[in-house]
Amino acid sequence: MARRPRPPAAPPQNSTEPTPPVSNTVTVPVKAPAFAQPSPTVDPTTFLVQHSADTEAYRILDAETRAGTLGPLPFPASRGGPEPILKLADTLGDRGAATEWEIEVAGVIVFHSVGDTGNTRGPDPQNQVADKMLADFNDHDVTRRPRFFLHLGDVIYNFGEARYYYDQFYDPYRDYPQPIVALAGNHDGMVAPNTDVPPLDAYLRNFCAERFELTPEAGGLDRTAGIQPGVYFTFEAPLVRILALYSGTLEDPGVISSQDGKFPQLPDIQLDFLRAALTRVRDEKYAGALILGHHHPTYTAGSKHGWSPTVRTQVDAICAEVGVWPHAVLSAHAHNYQRFTRMLDGRATPYVVAGNGGHGLAKLAKKGANAVRAPMRLDTTGADGQVQLENYDDQDYGYLRILATLTQLRIEYHPASDTGAAKTPDDSVTIDLASRQIVAFRDAVGEATAVPQPPSPGLRHTANPPPATRR
Repeated sequence: MARRPRPPAAPPQNSTEPTPPVSNTVTVPVKAPAFAQPSPTVDPTTFLVQHSADTEAYRILDAETRAGTLGPLPFPASRGGPEPILKLADTLGDRGAATEWEIEVAGVIVFHSVGDTGNTRGPDPQNQVADKMLADFNDHDVTRRPRFFLHLGDVIYNFGEARYYYDQFYDPYRDYPQPIVALAGNHDGMVAPNTDVPPLDAYLRNFCAERFELTPEAGGLDRTAGIQPGVYFTFEAPLVRILALYSGTLEDPGVISSQDGKFPQLPDIQLDFLRAALTRVRDEKYAGALILGHHHPTYTAGSKHGWSPTVRTQVDAICAEVGVWPHAVLSAHAHNYQRFTRMLDGRATPYVVAGNGGHGLAKLAKKGANAVRAPMRLDTTGADGQVQLENYDDQDYGYLRILATLTQLRIEYHPASDTGAAKTPDDSVTIDLASRQIVAFRDAVGEATAVPQPPSPGLRHTANPPPATRR
């Protein structure tokens, strides 16, 4: 199938490279969101803008790290008050209300998730994962087709530069037909030393626009910028609610607050957000799946990236204060797949690391050491409870396919090496929403106890789903 000519990417920032002409040099407002190209296209084989060497930039950053002067960079407050909220319907424009109604009638929602997708060497790893994800849209049961893609951060490497957005984001997902909601990873917020680009500049422009618009980074492709309220927010869809946090620009550890003055450049607003979001879950007696997402992992068995214990401590404290805990925690950062079970106060909570979306693969074991055998108990403190590595994949690129029903949350891991010809997950876990225990998956067919009324044509959906559809 012929592919439309690939347009040039956005102009370089702080670079001496030639600036190619672009389709639009400023953002262009449009009336409705757009996602995939009108017709399927073939995979690119090369990058339009070859990635520059970042050796000198990392030399400076490494020196600052050794000197203890490198800290997380500040971030702006999200739009929308104490709990900024983005609804799936909002991302879809006029078809949002009808889509949410379809999900409520079916009693099931499916979505994709993975992080660390940007690649500096070439498009092939990203193509492998994207092509496998696109195969999920061919399912004969339309209710099992994904409704959105939750990106777990590190969309662009190495410093979130605008000039690489076309090659590392827009082109790989040019045929992805649904909204992409993205957490910010450390590389999305980092800026190269000795440059004057603000932290998160390109990320905010391409994922946090205030209206539907086309950015220069899209290079003429049809996908419009996301309309997230900022780097932290609640994402609401029928049957699932996702609380997104920004864990900062350091390689390790993740940081979500000032940590009692240790990082005075950071506000404590994310702690206030988390408290407000969990309080609303409690007060509304929300019965759907509740997921927490942040880029840096709470736990990892890998040799490259460590844990973020302060993030875990702060999140736990607010969860205990409000009396609401997530059913699952998703992260990336480590460039592989890892699934943990945390047993605490009778709850079995999956902590899933999905950071093998295309950037590069990192082995759990150090070079020359024996491979890690799973399951494996982690050496944790009493506050962590019991944490066990259940399964992992450090050999393949892949992604998560997540399914929520009225009573269960199922997280599947699919390696890209299986190709679209296989749809059997290599790993999966299912949580019963009421008991918070790991259980066998029960298909959701026929689960809906009441059928909501269809929305009026063109009506934007703002109300919560009818209570009769909840259990």
